[in-house]
Formats: sequence, C-alpha cells, structure tokens
Amino acid sequence: MGGGGTAHAASSRRKEQAAVSGLTAEHRTAPLGVDAARPRLGWRMRSSARGRGQGAYQILVASSADRLTPARADVWNSGRIRSSDSVAVRYAGRPLRASTRYHWTVTVWDAEGRAVGTASPSVFETGLMSTDGVAGWDGAQWIGMKGKAPDSAGAPMLRKEEHLRASGPAVREARLYVSALGVYDAYVNGHHLTVPQDGGTTIELLPPGWTNYDARLNYLTYDVTELVRRERVLTLAVVLGNGWYNGRVSEGSTYYAEDGNALAVKARLLIRYADGTSQTVVSTPEGGWKATDTGPYRADDIYDGQTYDARMELPGWTAHGFDDSAWSDVERVAFEDKYPDVRLLAYPGETARLMSKWDRRPRSITVATGVTGQDGSPGGRGRIVVDPARTVTDPAKAASAPVTIGSGETAVFDLGQNMVGVARYGLRGPAGARVEFRFGEMLNDDSAGADGPEGSVYRANLRSAKATSTYVLKGDRHGETHQDSLTFYGFRYVSVTATDTVTITGLTGKVATSAIREIGTVTTNDPDVNKLAGNIRWGQRGNYLWVPTDCPQRDERLGWTGDTQVFSTTGLYNADAGVFLSHFQDTVVDSQVIYGMDKAQFTGVAPGGRYNWPGGGSGWADCGVIVPWTVWQMTGDAAVVEDSWPAMTRYLDWIRQQTGDTYAGQGSLTGDWLAPQKTSAQLMSDVYYGYAARLMAQMARAIGKAAQGEAYEQLFGRIKQAFITKYLNTEGGTVTVKSSLGDASPIEPGADPNQKTEDNSQSALLWVLKLGFYESEAQRRTLVGLLADNIGNDAAYKAAHPNSSRVRYAENTLSVGFLGVNVLAPVLTEEGRADLAYKLLHQDALPSWLYSVKNGATTVWERWNSYSDDAGFGPVSMNSFNHYAYGAIMEWMYAYMAGIARDPDSPGFKRFLLQPHIDPTGRITQVSGSYESPYGEIRSEWAVDDAGRTLVYDAVVPANSEATLRLPAAWADAVREGRIPLARADGVRFLGHADGASSYRLPSGRYHLTARLH
Repeated sequence: MGGGGTAHAASSRRKEQAAVSGLTAEHRTAPLGVDAARPRLGWRMRSSARGRGQGAYQILVASSADRLTPARADVWNSGRIRSSDSVAVRYAGRPLRASTRYHWTVTVWDAEGRAVGTASPSVFETGLMSTDGVAGWDGAQWIGMKGKAPDSAGAPMLRKEEHLRASGPAVREARLYVSALGVYDAYVNGHHLTVPQDGGTTIELLPPGWTNYDARLNYLTYDVTELVRRERVLTLAVVLGNGWYNGRVSEGSTYYAEDGNALAVKARLLIRYADGTSQTVVSTPEGGWKATDTGPYRADDIYDGQTYDARMELPGWTAHGFDDSAWSDVERVAFEDKYPDVRLLAYPGETARLMSKWDRRPRSITVATGVTGQDGSPGGRGRIVVDPARTVTDPAKAASAPVTIGSGETAVFDLGQNMVGVARYGLRGPAGARVEFRFGEMLNDDSAGADGPEGSVYRANLRSAKATSTYVLKGDRHGETHQDSLTFYGFRYVSVTATDTVTITGLTGKVATSAIREIGTVTTNDPDVNKLAGNIRWGQRGNYLWVPTDCPQRDERLGWTGDTQVFSTTGLYNADAGVFLSHFQDTVVDSQVIYGMDKAQFTGVAPGGRYNWPGGGSGWADCGVIVPWTVWQMTGDAAVVEDSWPAMTRYLDWIRQQTGDTYAGQGSLTGDWLAPQKTSAQLMSDVYYGYAARLMAQMARAIGKAAQGEAYEQLFGRIKQAFITKYLNTEGGTVTVKSSLGDASPIEPGADPNQKTEDNSQSALLWVLKLGFYESEAQRRTLVGLLADNIGNDAAYKAAHPNSSRVRYAENTLSVGFLGVNVLAPVLTEEGRADLAYKLLHQDALPSWLYSVKNGATTVWERWNSYSDDAGFGPVSMNSFNHYAYGAIMEWMYAYMAGIARDPDSPGFKRFLLQPHIDPTGRITQVSGSYESPYGEIRSEWAVDDAGRTLVYDAVVPANSEATLRLPAAWADAVREGRIPLARADGVRFLGHADGASSYRLPSGRYHLTARLH
C-alpha cells in the first residue's frame, strides 16, 4: 500500500509540475551571466480546463535546490501575491551577489484560489554585476600581443598555463568571463568553447558580437566546469580576429583607426572548489601569458573573408605542455585610457551560433574547365565549359560527392539555399596548394548585368567585399578539414579554384544566426505562399546576427534602423527575439549620443558610424521609438520602454525644435526607399512624425506618465491638422493626397532621375488611412477607393493617369517601398479590402512578393526587381538577394490571414485577437498558424469546405489569457461548437454580429468550430 501511495503521489506531482512550466529569468531559460539587479521572472500556466487563469503566485528563490520550500527559501519568498501577472515579474528579494547561482520556482493558484501547481525548479546565475570593467574582474586587463602592429599579417594567438591545486578538494564549478576588442575563438584545456543548443552543444560565431565600442562592450559567461575538472593544469587559449572593431565596416566610427586598432582580450576564469575556496586566472601583462602571430590565421576581415595556412598550424597550442618559450610577451592595451566611460556588460541575449539542424549540403557540383561562346553572347562574356564527367546534378549524390579540380579549373557548389554563416570543407592535395572559396548568391546569366560567363558565380553585387575563404594545404594524405571562424558570408553558391590539383572531399554550409528559437509558423495549401514564408524566415536567420542587419553579403552588413523597424513585428512573430531587439535598442540609444545630430536624433545605422548621415532621418531614426513600442506590444514587458524613455523624449523634443509650429517632420533622405512609385520624402517624414507621437502617447500611459501621454496626444493632433492643411486637397468634391509636394529620396541609387513624385501614391494613401489623417468618413471612403484604384491599375486607371509610373506595371500590383511595405496589407484589410490584400499576395508579376519566388529566390530581395529570368540583374549599386525588409508581409500573414493578432490595449497577448480572414480569391482554402506567446502556444487554423459554404475553425487560447474572436458567419448563430451555437458555450460571451462576422470573448481552452458562410 505504501509503495502504491508513493507512486500515485509522484504521478500527481508530475501532473501539477507540468501545469506550471516555461520558467525564464530575463526572458531566457536558466541563463548564465545575468547582470540585472532585479531580474525579470516569467512562467506559463497550462490547463486543459476551459477558462482557467492565474489568481495568485508565490515565488521562492534559494541558494540551493534543497532550500526551495516556503520555510527554507533563504533568498526570497514573495509570499502569496494576488495577481495574474506571469510575464516580467521583477525579483524583489535580498540583493543578489555576483557570480552566484540561484535556484527558483513558482507556485500558482487559479482565480478561484485552487492550487494549479508548482513548477519544476529552474536556475539563473548572476554575472560580474559591474559595469566599469574593473569591479569583479579580479585585476583582469585588456591584453594583446606585445609589439604587434595593428593590421599586420597574422591573427594574435594568446595562451596561458596555470597549475591548479595538486591535491585537495575537487573542482565544484568553473566559470569563464571573456570579452574582446575584436572577436575571439576561446579554448580551455584544448577544447573549443561551446554553448548548449538543441540537446547538444555548438560553437558561437564571432563572439562577443558588435556594439559601439566607445560606449558599451559585452562579455560572455561560460560554464567550463567539466573542462577544468578533468585536469590539474589549466590552459586558456584565445585567437583574436578583427571582427567589426578593426576593419572598414567601422569606417566613420569614432573608434575607427585607418592604420588599425590593437586587438585585445579581457578574461577571468573563476574556479570554486568543494571546500568553499576559490582560484582565479585573469588576463594580465605579467601573468605568464604568451602570444604569437605566426600561426595559421593569416588574415581576416568581415567583408573580405579569411586566409588560413595549414602549414603554419601549431599542434597542441591550446592544451597544456605546449612549448611557447619562443613566443612574444603580451602587453596591456590602453583602451580604458582612451574611453574611460565605456561600460562592460554581460551580453543579455542569445549569441550568434552555428545551428547544425539548418546545415546545407550541395545540391549540385559543376566543374568548369574554361569559357566559350564569347563572340555570340550579348555581353561578350560567353559561358562556362562544363566537364560532364565531373559534374554532379543529382542532389543525393552531390551532397557527399568528392570532386577533383586542377589549376585553371573551377568547381561551383550550389547549396540550394541563400544562407549566412561559413562553409566547412574537406580537402586533399599537396602541401602549399592554395585553394580559394569565393561566395556568391546567384549564378551569372548572359544578361547585361552579369559580371562573368554564364554559369559562373555572380559577385558584382558584393561591391568591394572579397568574401573569399583561402586555404593553404599542409599536405596531409589523410585529408584536411577547415571552417572559418573569424568572418562570415552570405551565399548560396561557392566557387572553388586551386593553384594545384586538389580534391574537395566535402562541403557543408554552416548556418549562423542569433534567431535560434523559432516560435511562430504560418502554412497554407498554397505552395508559393509557403515558399515566400520560408524565404522570409531564412532572411531573418541570416540577418539577425548579433545585430539586425540589412544584408549579409556585400561591403555593408550594417544595422540599418529602417529595415529593423519595418520588420520587427514579423521578426518577433517568427522568433524569440525580444531580448535581441531590446539589446539592439540599447545600441540605438548609444548611437544617438555618439552619432546623432545634437546628440538627440536617432541614427540611420547602429552601431558604428558607417553611412550615418546628419539630418533627414525619418523612417530610419524612428526605429528608436518603434522598436521599444513593438517589443512591449509583442512581449508585454515595458522595461525597454522605461529604459528608452529619456532618449525617446529627447528625440521628439529635437524634431519639435527643428520644425516648430509647422508640425512637419525632420525630413527624410531615404523616403519610401526603392519604391516603384515615388512619394514625397517630406510627406513620409510628416506621417512618421505623427506615428512616433502616437506611439509615444501609448507608451507614456503604459509606464505611468499620463501627463506626458496627454501632451503627445495633443502633439499628434497638431501634426494631423498640419498634414491635412498641407496635403489634403478637397476641391471639386474629390480628395487628393498631394504626395507630389516635394521630391523623393535624393540618394536612392539606381533610381530614374526623371521619375517624378505622384499624387495619391500607394504609400501616401496607406499612411493617411493608417493614421486617420482625414476629416470625415466620406473622405475615408474616397481614400480607400483611390487606393483600390491605384492597386487595381486597370486600363481605365492607366488611361486616366498616363504620366504615372503605374502604367508600366500589371493590374493588382503593389508599388510601395520600405516605408509602405509593412502597412500595405494590414491597412487594406482593416479598411474592408482583404480581397485586395490577397490579390497582392498571389500576384507574381512585377512588383510583387511572389515575383522573387517565381524567379527562384530562396530569401527576400532588396529590390522588387533584383533579378528576373527575362531581364537579368537589377541595378547592381543596391542589389542584395538577402534583405528582409519586404518580408514584413509576414506580419499580416500571422495577424490577418491566420488571424493571431495582438490587442493594442493588452500588450503581450494577455488578451488578443483571433481574426482569420478567408481568401476571397479562393486560392487559399487552408491556413494553419501558431505562435508561442508569453502565455503559451496560440493556434488558429481554418479550412473552407462544402464548396465554400462552411468554415471549419480550430483555435487554442492559452491558460491565463483570453481572446476576442471575430469569425466570418452568415448570421449570428451560424458559428457552432458541436451542435450548439458558440454563444451558448460555457464561458463564451457573444459580442455581436456585424459586417458578415460574429464576435465573441473566448476564455482559455481549445475550440473546434464550424461556421456557415452563406
């Protein structure tokens, strides 16, 4: 009996524990190196019962797992708190100590006071909890190779051996804290540092990432207990690369040095023994550290790639016992002397790392022996001569086929996917043979824009970036394997040449990303739309690399703020990127002070000074307001708003100082970037000023600043009135948005200098409707009609607008650029024209989202016309084939097509909208959407059957949240759960029937519904 009772109790306990799960500290699971004094804690409640919500919680934090009871919790016992909060609940216990592991759990009761359960304990571990780079570092200093001239050949390799206690207590735990001026590869006792990932481990690429180095640096924390525990000698080893700190990617930055910057590392290894004693090993000039630059790492650059000479390898240099007596000493790098106010902070998010589950193997291998047909080709470039005997076109065989090439020959590997990371390759050949791997996104055709013979790898769009991995063989007859670690590439194709006969025994594309946890999906029965969604996801993976970049391949790869803000909602639906974007916002705020006009304007690029311009920042600078608002709305955590508030108010005050009582925006050099139809850049600036003011009003109220919220509301009203006065012409009983008042972007490359701005442009009409910049419902209806006519673009419209750019394009095409793309489909749908949103989604003529899909894209392009089978390559000056801005349509796919949308009045999906919109074109008849909200997984799935008469709808509303459902239905009781009208289901509240849809308030739970549509 006793045994059975115990088993039953354990089973009940497991059930209860599963009812409360997903414990996070600072939005991460069991994080190391938390610097926050009051970490934000979160959890999720699960329940199969309908309508169950949290009524109270109790958090326990303790110094050890066995103290996690209410009576013994020695760090914090919150007591029973009556609250439904389970997102970003601030720790409020005893002051946390640095470098300390804390155990915690939470018990939850429902709204009726019944126990829901207690979560399985989790942990978080503090970092050094200092910002000055001195406190907590035990004397660690920035050190580099003594006498090493910046930018001279050879990456610095530093090492140190230290004896641990020869006998006595065992190692209980060991932590390595490390940062670099540049980037690092770190080793402990011969083992490359790894981080946990997907049940195993992986390596990071280019830690510690990219910041404004004269304002903020990040360090990372590693659990190296197992590596230290095995041996009585400790060896620390580091390779330093230039990264973003020391290359032309940093041109124009305050820390940029034309002659190069000295690379350095700062490290502290803390060892704690079982008897409570500890030992530290730190980076100091006199601590026995040695350095050399004579190793195999000969050159590295973010844009140009890496050169590795395997003949110069130093076997065993990362492990103990290596003879480094001939190496140089190290010296202190006087970084703090130049930048005394720099803060050294724990990196708060997920690092960029290699994700093996997304590795790509070749789909084909083509061997070219020369060029032919130059005389008969339009550009005189001819085509490659293919050797059929060595060319492999079967993807199954190409994935692992070895290929041998000689001098003067080229092997082209097609990985089938435009991706970001590095290539891992195997080689066999004679010592001294030099092999070059050149990366590119496309193959040349025979069009005028090609830069080589047809079939070769197109690289003109890389501009000055060499993007080449160079490997010199050591001649190992068993073969050699390498992957670069001090740079990254954006590529689908790899072109390989060699100075001697070599065999490439294998090549794998290793994907690197900071978007490591994907939390949302949208799939349909339309393969083209699914491909588009996949392309958008791949673009995010590639461009969310330490910072959200514009592109990963050419001599740019920068944190463009306009691209970031238009894509941010899509990015947060797709991946758990709240901390990633909050960290970027910190960088945006740093850049405001360093590079912004009057230390108040947010910048067009962050971090760094490359391409940052003074003035004219609308649409890009507004990222500093839009990203905090978006992160707050999507996660429910207002910390980023509170942290950014002084910077945001400084920015809005600055615009007011620039334009005064005209209530005009600051101007925009970029305008509606790369739009086929041109809109006044000043008009785009004016609407963004209004948009920023409106968001500020909402955020002010969220953080308890009601008076400021009211002031921003009034500012919005004045901007609206000034806009209407200037741009809305209502003469003759019609409405015209005068979007021709002023020029478009003066700096857009590849633009037709003769193309004029136009009235009633798509982007202008969209923003006027989004912000309500009109005076009556009649005007609104007219504006929607004008927008529909512009999109429809039929023969009558073209005849009436013979001078419009629209005459060149097909019916039902979009004509927006970067600043219209994320509002296009949502505004149409909100205005009752989901039919047009779907027509645009399905369009594959230029300009459209599916145009790139039709033309073979595997990511989203920078230009609508980046390439076509008919016309070849678009303008090379600004032509990236992996640029996610236009992927912002996926926000609409989640929120309107699948119907999982946030409620602006309830950030973080505590209360949210389920608003699926059926495809009126009939092409999409099935949609499945899921999104892992802060409260758990939301599902929304629909299918139309019975010849379009019946909608079958399935939804999941997570526990401790609720949804407002708006479902298409022919009449009020046409929506049923089983045999009964949904309005009569337990806990459901009927809100009304209007405009062909029934609305309900749904408590948490699972729903299987049917609705008669007509």
